[in-house]
Amino acid sequence: MNLEELREYCLSLPHVTEDMPFGEEILVFRICNRIFVLTNLERIPVSVSLKCDPERAIELREQYPDKIVAGYHLNKKHWNTVSLEGLPPTLIKEMIQHSYDQVLAKVPKKETLKFI
Repeated sequence: MNLEELREYCLSLPHVTEDMPFGEEILVFRICNRIFVLTNLERIPVSVSLKCDPERAIELREQYPDKIVAGYHLNKKHWNTVSLEGLPPTLIKEMIQHSYDQVLAKVPKKETLKFI
């Protein structure tokens, strides 16, 4: 999966927005104003940071030690940094969807209604 495919997939999810709150090189995708994907546009190979259930995060790191590591500059318990190079696109999409679901689940219902 390349950067454009990542962007297309993220924006295909319901009510997702994108912006660059940390400067021109960091692109983020949000649901209900909460980040669920971060990527550094200047980093090659392309990698993304994704929110993840803590147990699943550890499983993924063990299964793909060269491609999935604890979140870079993020809460390492809840975030993984994932190289997009060499992983099946279906796995990457599943992890993005999981991140989206994890973040959306924590948004109070009252606040969700403002965005949906």
